[in-house]
Amino acid sequence: MSLEVKPTLRRTSERPLFPVALGTALVLVTYVTPMATIPRTAADLGAGPVGRAWILSSMSVGLAAALLASGVLGDTFGRRRVYAAGLFAMAAGALACAVAQEPVLFVAARIVEGAGGAAVLACGLAVLAHTYPPGPARVHATSVWGASVGIGIAAGAVLAATLDFGSGWRETYAATGLLGLLLLLPTLRNLGESAAVRPRRIDVPGLSLLVLAMTLLVSALTQGRNGVDASTVTLGVLAVVAFLGFAAVEKRVDEPLLDPELLRHRRFRAASTGSLVLGAGMIGMASFVPTVAQLGLGANLWTASLLVLAWAGTSFVTSMLLRYLAHPLEGPFPVALLLVVVALGQALGYGLDSSSTPARLVLPMVVAGLATGVLNALLGREAVASVAPDRAAMGSGANNTARYLGAACGITLFVTVATHAGSGSGVQALLDGWNIAVLVSTALTLAGAAAIAAAGLRGRDTSD
Repeated sequence: MSLEVKPTLRRTSERPLFPVALGTALVLVTYVTPMATIPRTAADLGAGPVGRAWILSSMSVGLAAALLASGVLGDTFGRRRVYAAGLFAMAAGALACAVAQEPVLFVAARIVEGAGGAAVLACGLAVLAHTYPPGPARVHATSVWGASVGIGIAAGAVLAATLDFGSGWRETYAATGLLGLLLLLPTLRNLGESAAVRPRRIDVPGLSLLVLAMTLLVSALTQGRNGVDASTVTLGVLAVVAFLGFAAVEKRVDEPLLDPELLRHRRFRAASTGSLVLGAGMIGMASFVPTVAQLGLGANLWTASLLVLAWAGTSFVTSMLLRYLAHPLEGPFPVALLLVVVALGQALGYGLDSSSTPARLVLPMVVAGLATGVLNALLGREAVASVAPDRAAMGSGANNTARYLGAACGITLFVTVATHAGSGSGVQALLDGWNIAVLVSTALTLAGAAAIAAAGLRGRDTSD
């Protein structure tokens, strides 16, 4: 999606910041909804370990698959129109989750939620860029937009605990669905329409291959929960083939979903890799914290939700404080350093045993949250700043795609390791599996930080 837009008459009643911030926060509310409620959700739906992994990662698949396409649709048909359609789809998906009786329908509805959320994220920021001119007004608007991510995660954790009655999980999905529908009216009233001067065509082959590759990759990780067998290898090989096919298509089509030229920019590569690593490492771990707190440490839903709130609340504060930093962080090395801090927080979560209490997880979540908040603001800004102005939204879309692709894989990997790698049985097996999964997740984050730092040493490119 391009930020070059058709001239439109701006009405003085257009005040998109508040509804766009609320819409963005709602995306994150729906995203974290199953984290705290997964034990009850899986039990009611009859979902085993495979189902648990898909329940947690399915919205990430929908988000990653639809972010780039949503930008193209917004450019072509109007960002306000596509944003509103995404908000409606997200609400419909949440309501379908509330009435689902088996895992397949629930997972399908979560993917719909993700696709709708992708339209909200992709088009919401473009609406703000069109409405607010460069300078203090845009800085303020984008800062509020970025902070709404942390607010959404925190609000989702609190909402899940507040609605801990009845089934203990269906009420939360029903509430988020109704909130989405209620946001439609202020959205249509306060968002002005805009579109690109030269809208791009939808890269159907590229989009199809991207969705296929992500689905196959998550399926391979899930299938490998009981060991690597022929089907796991087959799915993994097919995923690699699909990703290679996507890369080949993007080089040959006139208007690709992701311009391969962007990958030549050092800062863009660092931002995209950082988002991928953050999703695969910390988001994967955070998604399982409420499960291990409830099933392994005997916490109630409120306590488990507050652990997520500690991470989200800390990240919100540090994201807002970044605006006051005298020397803005730029380039690969700050990204690598912040990922090391995230890894430190993850490592502090190692060592749970039968004598541990839920409070043992507060420090890891706070330490990881300190760096996560800065990364949330930094990665998006780097992705946009490292590309040409007319490709800014494509850069933003690619950055978010990397984050949620990483999250889909990281959640599946963490759940698989945590539920199958432990020795013994019952609670002790879960705690042992958690400790092994923490080590794997921490290693992924450190490996990503090292790769970004190493790439940064290769010199500057013409975009810097």
